Amino acid sequence: MLKNPASKYIAFPPVKLDDRQWPSRTLTQAPLWMSTDLRDGNQALFEPMNSERKMRMFKTLCDIGFKEIEVAFPSASQTDFDFVRTLIEAGHIPDDVAIEVLAPAREALILRTIESLKGARRAIVHIYNATSKPFREIVFGLSKAEVIAMAVAAVKLVKQLTEEHPETEWVLEYSPENFTSTELDFALEVCNAVVEAWGATVNNKVILNLPTTVEVATPNIYADQIEWMHRHLARRDCTLISLHPHNDRGTAVAAAELGLMAGADRVEGCLFGNGERTGNVDLVTLALNLYTQGISPRLDFSDINAVARHVEHCTQMPIHPRHPYVGDLVFTAFSGSHQDAIKKGFAVKTPEGVWNMPYLPIDPADLGRSYDSVIRINSQSGKGGVAYLLETEYDVVMPRRLQVEFSGEVQRHTDTHGGEMEAPAIWTLFAATYLDTGYPVRYVEHHLFEAGQAQGIHLSVAFKGQTHTLTGEGNGPIDAAVHALSHLDIHLQVRSYEERSMGKGGDAKACACMEVSQSDGERECYGVGMDANIVTASINALISAVNRLNANGIGAKEA
Repeated sequence: MLKNPASKYIAFPPVKLDDRQWPSRTLTQAPLWMSTDLRDGNQALFEPMNSERKMRMFKTLCDIGFKEIEVAFPSASQTDFDFVRTLIEAGHIPDDVAIEVLAPAREALILRTIESLKGARRAIVHIYNATSKPFREIVFGLSKAEVIAMAVAAVKLVKQLTEEHPETEWVLEYSPENFTSTELDFALEVCNAVVEAWGATVNNKVILNLPTTVEVATPNIYADQIEWMHRHLARRDCTLISLHPHNDRGTAVAAAELGLMAGADRVEGCLFGNGERTGNVDLVTLALNLYTQGISPRLDFSDINAVARHVEHCTQMPIHPRHPYVGDLVFTAFSGSHQDAIKKGFAVKTPEGVWNMPYLPIDPADLGRSYDSVIRINSQSGKGGVAYLLETEYDVVMPRRLQVEFSGEVQRHTDTHGGEMEAPAIWTLFAATYLDTGYPVRYVEHHLFEAGQAQGIHLSVAFKGQTHTLTGEGNGPIDAAVHALSHLDIHLQVRSYEERSMGKGGDAKACACMEVSQSDGERECYGVGMDANIVTASINALISAVNRLNANGIGAKEA
């Protein structure tokens, strides 16, 4: 139990919206995207980005496809002011990209902000002031009327200053900070006043950013708030509703998705969710969630690893290995049941078919990731994962019962040594278990001959330090070899046999997998043989099984 009772907190009240429409809607297209990595994300860093890292982040965002990028808080520091000037004066801003800057609703800071933007082709001026009751009464000591007057005065000043620079296409964005904690009717009153003061039109829309400055309720309540505003704004056709969810409750992505269903047009956030406290909404997750539903996100994450490395360099923060879509382990299955399902999924996948893979909601290849690490082996793994790695890396296709048998060997190894086994280590263990047995019987050579209706074999093996040439007959080479080994008092029965090609072309080898038992039928195991000659591979599989029976203390009397 927590030390203090939960009653010290007050549950956020529901929104009165009995005929809400968003629960029955589905997303059909991507929103307008705005990255705030260089502003909101940067101010949340222990060590804010220097000029080199800022420029690298800006270029990364442009390469991904962002058309609106909040680049700075130019009135807050000379560093931010200079960065805006560098972007404009050095021509770093692509023609189809608009830069955005943030400023509080204060005259001196607005003047400085507009000064930083001189010469920009298209600029979004983002003005905000706090509107919620705790901020009105506790932080600023302002009445509702004074809060509205502050917002309107700021907007009129921006309008006056920007009209002096007609060479720039100006867009106004306004945020009622702490929107989710603000009484809805008051938030509506402030937003309507701002839209009116700007003189918004259908062709000159105001962006109304309705943020979860701090998450205070469940995502469905945020969706209700957005739908309520969407339905009650006086000039909805002259506005774009933008979402800026933070992640205090860990539900920013869900809040953004439901907010879009509720009528929003635009989303602000950061790559991989960087930001104050628990972060902003994760734009990568949000975009790729759309992609997995068949909706183009209009952002390019086809080389997700490169994006991740750029962001890690710029922020000096690592991305969690289990981060959705991008983490180093998100496409990695250690669980045996997961591995088995994925292996079966790959077996039936066709290049032209829809993606329908167990446990993989997105094709790693679409993000520039390979399939190499999809299945990795540790003590939690099972036969499916082991079989997948041997098949994809070494062309060894094991029968199901051999999968079960060898996965036991892998389990014993990982239980003893701990850690993870990669494909080369699994292959080494497989070879030591089935191919490099070498004792007590070792294959030397063989020659086949016809024996009437039967198949004959002269089989030379090394046994107990001597070479023996044994002769046997049977209904085929394998049966003849079993008969030949009986002269050494090695008595076996072949239970099953499979042969597969390893690779293609003239250099391909045959891999023979043979399940044998002692003549009493009580003990059995697999042997494996590989050779360019299919008969040689089969005999080696038989001898492999003999040696494995002996190694387990269940061999023939002489062995």
